[in-house]
Amino acid sequence: MRANFLVKLAAISVVAAGSTAEAGDVDVAIVFAVDVSASVGPATAYLQREGHAEALSSPETMAAIEINPVGCIAVTYLEWSSPGQLRTIVPWSTICNAVDAEPIAAAIRKNGYQGAGCARKCSTSISFALDAARTILGRYAGAVRRKVIDISANGVNNDGFAVEVSRQEAVNQGYTINAIAIPERTYGVKEDLFGYFAEKVIGGPGAFVIEPADLGDYGKALRRKLVLEIADASGAIEEASPSYRLKSSIARRRPISAMPMQVAKARYRPGMARNGYRG
Repeated sequence: MRANFLVKLAAISVVAAGSTAEAGDVDVAIVFAVDVSASVGPATAYLQREGHAEALSSPETMAAIEINPVGCIAVTYLEWSSPGQLRTIVPWSTICNAVDAEPIAAAIRKNGYQGAGCARKCSTSISFALDAARTILGRYAGAVRRKVIDISANGVNNDGFAVEVSRQEAVNQGYTINAIAIPERTYGVKEDLFGYFAEKVIGGPGAFVIEPADLGDYGKALRRKLVLEIADASGAIEEASPSYRLKSSIARRRPISAMPMQVAKARYRPGMARNGYRG
């Protein structure tokens, strides 16, 4: 059954990636996979659109890009909800400087989900988002040093395959999965989303999850996350803000007591994926 599903997924992903996608040589290729399920209302939708647009065009991001060997990144921005529901807002695009980032940020602000509600079922299938992102990353044709799946969501996986299975398949291909947990109380979600992402979603080299203290800090946390993803420095986690928490699978470079934020290894061990469905 999963094999048949992945055939359908591949067809979806070809459409999602777009025939005019860029595929230049870059330091890192990032798939921004953004939750637009039924629990994402206008306020949260705005935060995700504006947060990503601002982060991609920020001076901090430009500085992180410049210090890498190639000095360019590739990004694509996708919106997802239930299995099979995937929309590309920005196809693969290369950012080497602020001029490159401007039209990408504008497209996210203009065309990203507005939070108007779903015309049909809109559950939260993080496993589908991971499978779609993994397929799209696999089709990136340019030379790239690192490939990252970047999940933004406000709920747990409640539809489709078990998220641990999808995570393991992405990790097996050498991809890193990072996440930002949106701090919003959602009906039916009783788990600690920060802990859930750390244990069940993130994986791969240097993987981490970040959670802003409240919705107002989402943009700041997202900007910090993007800089960490782009920076190819072994001591990337140095400066921080008490306005967000971070769990990381990156090896500790300084004692936790010396860091002004929570840092710990993610509760994830490769090879522990379980078969079956969730939700």
